[in-house]
Amino acid sequence: MIINGQKFHTIWSDGNNQETVKIIDQQKLPFEFSIKTLKTFSDSYTAIKDMTVRGAPLIGVTAAYGIYLALCNYNSEIPLQKFIHLKCDEMKTARPTAVNLAFAVDEMKNTLKNIEEWDLAKQLAFKKAEELKQLEIDYCNSIGNFGVQLIEELSKKKKGETVNILTHCNAGWLACIDWGTATAPIYKAHEKGINIHVWVDETRPRNQGSKLTAFELSQMGVDHTVITDNTGGHLMQHGMVDLVVVGSDRTTRTGDVCNKIGTYLKALAAFDNNVPFYVALPSSSFDFSITDGIKEIPIEKREANEVKFMEGKGGKAQVVPDGSKIANYGFDVTPARLVTGIITEKGICNANEEGISTLFKK
Repeated sequence: MIINGQKFHTIWSDGNNQETVKIIDQQKLPFEFSIKTLKTFSDSYTAIKDMTVRGAPLIGVTAAYGIYLALCNYNSEIPLQKFIHLKCDEMKTARPTAVNLAFAVDEMKNTLKNIEEWDLAKQLAFKKAEELKQLEIDYCNSIGNFGVQLIEELSKKKKGETVNILTHCNAGWLACIDWGTATAPIYKAHEKGINIHVWVDETRPRNQGSKLTAFELSQMGVDHTVITDNTGGHLMQHGMVDLVVVGSDRTTRTGDVCNKIGTYLKALAAFDNNVPFYVALPSSSFDFSITDGIKEIPIEKREANEVKFMEGKGGKAQVVPDGSKIANYGFDVTPARLVTGIITEKGICNANEEGISTLFKK
């Protein structure tokens, strides 16, 4: 996608030095555009942990490159296969909720299975990381092609009047590699010249909506308005939202959706006001091993300072009194019954096991 008129992905191998990987430092956006270099496994792990990169698809691809960088720095003190298994297991601990992390690491582990030659392992790891990156790009492109049909239908129904779309947090290309998940249909609609407007939830505590989604949409020239997280229900009551599209960090095979904290409340408001509520995700964000998202998905609890302080252009400011307890849950689970449909790279389906299995038979 576009930043300052130039095309970028969120992560890429350095053409001048293949044993380094470049990322966009998302902690500094939108006020500073900075590119960071990953040289080691630890660099990749930390980038995921401290949210220099974030978003389920991007976390997975960064983890894959992290395994490759681990091999670039392998010193043969322990057997190669043991080293690979140790690094794969460690990488999985970086963030607990997004299933793409485990998916990508397992793909890397399977690719490197039984390989005993270091040079070959390194070559295969790089190739697989590149493949996983391209896979996520292709997934998001397809999600956009299917999802834009929903926006086209609404535009026809409204006879060309503005289609108002509400999204939550950042499920854009910054959370992926290109296009995004929830934003892919929006960008496709914009390309087609459809009259659209996006309500952007600020998404406290890290403000990834107001900082990242608003930044993306501004760069792409998409009309949008930033709102506080609790404004969405009011807008829906007054007929100012035609469609809600969100992303997902992990979705069960029965259609329960885990996404950024506050998504569940948006789904409840949409349900109460008969507003279509869609979830956009690639197959790498499904966890086909679980059926009950509320009981089985681990919810990340993050540090209190993310809530205690707000970050802005002028730096940090404390907004919570000293001594107050703080609970900082990163995600919540929206039950399948509140989801109108799921947009995937294979098409749109109902949010239940039968609907999902029609697209993902395996």
